Order: sequence, then C-alpha cells, then structure tokens
Amino acid sequence: MDRRQFLSSAAALPLAAQPNASAKPNVLLILMDDMASRTLSCYGNPHVETPHLDQLAREGMRFTQAYVTPQCTPTRATLLTGQYTARNKMWHVIPWYGAPWGRVAEPAYAEQLPRSTCTLAKGMRTAGYRTACFGKWHLSTNADGGYPSLKPEAAPAFGFDEGLAQMPKDIMAHDRGVDMLSDKAVDFIERYKDRPWFCYLSHHAIHRVLAAPPTLVAKYKAKGFPDKGLNNATLLASMEHLDTGIGRVLKCLDDLNLRQNTVVIFLTDNGGIYESYNPKPVRAAKGEWHIQPADSEFESTPLRAGKGFAYEGGIRVPLIVRWPGKVKAGTVEHTPVHAVDLLPTLLDIAGAKAPASHTVDGVSLTRLWQGRAKLPSRAFFWYMPLYDLRWLGTPCAVIRDGDYKLIESFGDYVDTQPNQPAVYRTGQRLELYNLKEDIGETRNLAASQPQRAQAMQRRLHAWIESCGSPVPGLNTHYDESRPLEETRVKPDWLRGA
Repeated sequence: MDRRQFLSSAAALPLAAQPNASAKPNVLLILMDDMASRTLSCYGNPHVETPHLDQLAREGMRFTQAYVTPQCTPTRATLLTGQYTARNKMWHVIPWYGAPWGRVAEPAYAEQLPRSTCTLAKGMRTAGYRTACFGKWHLSTNADGGYPSLKPEAAPAFGFDEGLAQMPKDIMAHDRGVDMLSDKAVDFIERYKDRPWFCYLSHHAIHRVLAAPPTLVAKYKAKGFPDKGLNNATLLASMEHLDTGIGRVLKCLDDLNLRQNTVVIFLTDNGGIYESYNPKPVRAAKGEWHIQPADSEFESTPLRAGKGFAYEGGIRVPLIVRWPGKVKAGTVEHTPVHAVDLLPTLLDIAGAKAPASHTVDGVSLTRLWQGRAKLPSRAFFWYMPLYDLRWLGTPCAVIRDGDYKLIESFGDYVDTQPNQPAVYRTGQRLELYNLKEDIGETRNLAASQPQRAQAMQRRLHAWIESCGSPVPGLNTHYDESRPLEETRVKPDWLRGA
C-alpha cells in the first residue's frame, strides 16, 4: 500500500504534492506551553538567560506581533488545520466542561479532532516527508491519544509516521518531559538525516504542574526567588532547562550538517499565567458575584493579562524562524502574523497544497520570511464563546484590524478595576483599543469612537457566520442563581449536541 492509499484508508483528505523532494528543507516546529511573550531574554526576560533561543533569534527572524489563541487545545487545532477556531470548531479546551446555566448560551464545540481533517502533517507526509509528533497532543480524548501524547498506532491517521506511546509520570514530575522529548527529537533526526523530515516537538513545559531539575530550582532559590507565585524559582528553572534542551536539538542539526537545509520554528501556544482565578465565584454584598485571585507565575508587562484572556498578554507570543540562506539573520519583524499562517507557509515550502475542499484561513509567509515582499493588510479574528473563570472568561470574540482591536463580550463580562475585586456584570460590552498607542489596552475607545466600534463589530459578526458558527445569544436555560457554575457533566439538553 503506497502513501496515498494509506492516507485514504485513514479517512484523510488528499493533498496535491509536487516533485523534487530531495531539494526540500527539513522542518523542526517547536511548540512550547504557557510561555509569556517576554519569557525569552531576547524578548526582555530580566530573570533568566536563554542563550540557545537568543542565538536562534540572532540567526533568524524574531517576530514582535505573532498571535495564537489564548488556550492550549484551540491553538493546537489552529496550527495543524490552518483554520480559525470558528471554522474548525475546536475553540474550547478538552475534555468537555462548561457553564450550562450561564446568561449566554455556549455553542457546542468539537471534542475530538476528526481523523478526516486535513492537517499540516498530512500535507508534509504527502510531499515526501517523514513526520513525527513528540509531546503534548491535546486534540482528542479517545483511543487516538489524549492530553500527553498522540499514540503511535493512531498517528498515521493525522499524518504523522510516529507518535509517542506515553509520558511516564516520574519523568513528567522531574522536568515535564523536556529531556525525554529532546531525546526523541534527536533520535528521529539522526534516523532520517538523509531524507526530508518534519518534526513537531510539542513540549509540556512550562505548563503547571511546574517541574525542573532540583539543582536548577535551588539555583534560583539561592538568588532569592520565591517557592510559589510570581517569578517563582521552579518556573524560572524550567525556562532555563527548556532552553538547554532545545539547544541540544539544535546542536544535533549542526553535528549532522543539517543546519543549512532545516527550517526551525519556535512558537508558544498561548501567553503565560500572569494571573489565574478561582473558578468558583463568591456571592458578596449587594448580590454581586466576586471572582477571587488564585495564583500568578510570570508577568506579561507591557502586555495586559496572560493565558486565557483575550488581551494581548494571552494571545501575543514569541515566534522565531531560522532558515539559513533564506531568512536574513538578525531580522526583527513587526508585521502581525498568526498561527493559522504556518500550515500554508510550510506546505508552500514543502511543495504541497491543501485540497480545495479545505478552507485555509492563513496565508503563506515565505515571501515575508525571505524579505521579498510585505504582506497586504488583513484582519485577524478570535472566537471564544465560552465561560472559563480561571481567566475571567465569558463568551466573547475579537477582531484586530490594523492598529485597532475590538473585543465583544456577548452578554456578560467580568469587570476588573485597579485595587478592586473582579466583579461579574451582565450586559453586552465592547472594548476598542489602539494597540499602536496603547499596547497595554488601558484606554477603552468604544464610547469615544462608536462608529469604528460598530463597524468592526459588524465585520466580526459577518466573519463568525461565514465560518458556519453562531453569534452567541442569550441562554434559554439561564439560572440567575448560578450563572457561573462550572460542570464537567453535560445536562440532558446538551447531550448529543
């Protein structure tokens, strides 16, 4: 059975390949977990040196306005499909949880990535690449795999020749699997050094529960960093350990003389945890619901908030690309780009195309990477119609068009004011920010620029509907006595939805 027959038997969509596979560059795609925009020292981290990733930036292109979604599952689905979440339906972290009595109805979302989905890996595989997925999967909760990994026996159904059987608990407790995953990547590269390969190295670090080698943790404690909370020693040690592990994989490329013919991409799945909250609100005086702070890890300054939020600290992340001879070393690129762009970009490089039946929301960045052309102005979108009080999240959607960014909360929101408790409010809210003048999103311009806000809102609604998703409305099962109650058990009316 040849490759095309196998892909068909796995319910895969066909992809058009082009010849001359021997000239194709290898691709190492490194995805980190919960890393703030300024986690790397080349992005301004004052606490940790990340020499290997800093060197990667000096040898390639560092983006200052790279976007993802604010949580794990949605970004991973976006990355592999080249589609926004409103189109691929994976806008929610899995397995299922929700607030079915909330004021706004949460639309039903995909709880598994279908095997039939056109993926980046399928395109690379059809173009003649050997493909591997090592590390965090988090796109299914069935026999195909789960949060920790994509199982080897299921990997070909998603376009990967290799997956990972499991992540042992003792290894995860030691360093979140950094050393193990680095070993896997090095072994894979060594085995396929004589043919094109695509390695999706998907790290678990620095997602909590935080872990790092004890000697490194002790190093940061000795420097005065705390055991828990903001800038804690384990978090900082984990950052250093990650950099060392990635450095080992990059050294493997040099040792095998693969540097010149390998595209290296470094990205993170969402911002870091600046502030997290207790998902169980407290009924305070005057009947108000207050949401209490729970923890903090690493500040996103000058960006607002962090993981889970629609603000820049949740969705703007580091992106570094190195491609010797193609990408000019030491380039700092300010053009906004999005994770949806990586599928069309890498398929372009590999000489493959997604089938016409698969809508791709991103654009190829190859000409931008190579300095041959700037991208035309375009809007970016986020669809987050869900409740998640860990991040003060209520159903919302976002559009960025030029320097302006609009956040629409569809029927309720959490109000945050300096030195005040976070308070749940009912009613629709529009937030409009000029990111060029106010990167920290401190001045809401919706009231002073109503025409701009309303025009962007109309465009946002039209985009949501064009993707086949609903603009969220009020919930017929709303219960004002428990509007924010989270459950992992679906009520009868949601079963089969």
